[in-house]
Amino acid sequence: MTTPDDPLLGRVLERRYRIDAPIARGGMSSVYVGTDLRLGRRVAVKVMDARYVGDPQFLRRFEFEARAVAGLSHPGLVSVHDQSIDDNIAFLVMELVRGGSLRELLRERGPMPPHAVAAVGIPTLGGLGTAHRAGLVHRDVKPENVLISDTGDVKVADFGLVRAVSEAGVTSASIILGTAAYLSPEQVSSTEIDARSDVYSAGVLFFELLTGRQPFRGATPLALAYQRLTYDVPAPGDVIAGIPPQIDEIVLRATERDPAHRYRDGFAMQHALLDAIDDLGLPPFTVPAPSQASARVTSAIARPVAPADRPRYDDGPSPHGEPDHRDDLNLPDHDGYEGHEYGGHEYGGHEYGGHEYEGDDDYYGDHPDDEPLGPGIVDTPHTGSTVVAAAWVLIVVLMAVLVALGGWGLGQSWAP
Repeated sequence: MTTPDDPLLGRVLERRYRIDAPIARGGMSSVYVGTDLRLGRRVAVKVMDARYVGDPQFLRRFEFEARAVAGLSHPGLVSVHDQSIDDNIAFLVMELVRGGSLRELLRERGPMPPHAVAAVGIPTLGGLGTAHRAGLVHRDVKPENVLISDTGDVKVADFGLVRAVSEAGVTSASIILGTAAYLSPEQVSSTEIDARSDVYSAGVLFFELLTGRQPFRGATPLALAYQRLTYDVPAPGDVIAGIPPQIDEIVLRATERDPAHRYRDGFAMQHALLDAIDDLGLPPFTVPAPSQASARVTSAIARPVAPADRPRYDDGPSPHGEPDHRDDLNLPDHDGYEGHEYGGHEYGGHEYGGHEYEGDDDYYGDHPDDEPLGPGIVDTPHTGSTVVAAAWVLIVVLMAVLVALGGWGLGQSWAP
């Protein structure tokens, strides 16, 4: 996480987006809670590492990908509101998802039963499919890039960033490490990448959600990446008992080494999952947000805003170089899902029959103008200007009164 001395805290980018508090840091960017001062709403501001700002190729690709993603609309995608560069700070403005990632949920609860994986998979694949039909490829589908809000919304984040970074003249070990476990064979051996590459990564993601581990292991990221050129992803049912063969079949087809044998895009894989859900009678379910991550975002939102006159961000040593907790691919010990029986449809003590997760209903997305933005966060950017205007009106009125009184006095002195 960023330190209290982060020079961005309290700063307003493009005279519109105020940086309020840090949320998370990754190998290529940092994410902050921000406030859109023009529209009076909370946003997430992703600030790219200073290493990339000096690369013209990265900046061109960054702008192009941001524009393309901003044109997409699907509940399974994190919306992109704006993109710009302000004094050597390249940033994206996105909807703020109060919650956390699938990686954090796996750490908290361990592997998921099939009906919970289905609840994650339908919106994830729908978001990917929407992008695929628009000619976009994510290239980095993994648990860190799938977010879950406190209301159970599942959204894919970071579309386009990996391509922009990969085409830049800067490399990052943390990016390679985070991606290696989910790369498709063609991403390792060639540059011919399309929607089926995301399908492969989604299949690996499903495998991990079902089993709690990744299908391949390697001493280095490179060794891990090359495993998939020789070996097939096993069926999840071979690792953990109780997984229906219909779900195994989806994972096996999605992770075929030959792209021609996979689902053609996210929508095709989503349709196969929907058929399996109907065939198996899997119940609806709302996936809970990871509690620790949700608390971290809530804390960031409530944190007082830093003064805006801090030193400006420069091209010096980047404060964003340390590895992120999200880049750690090792799952710690966990208590698991209490009594999660596949047949009984229980997931961490939450019953599926009610179709609801008993959690916090509040969701920090777009807010009406009259809703408080939280402690230390100004509700509207126009408060100061309103006070100044009222003071000027009062001064003008007083001057008018004094002029009138003076005129009356002069009239009296010249009267006969």
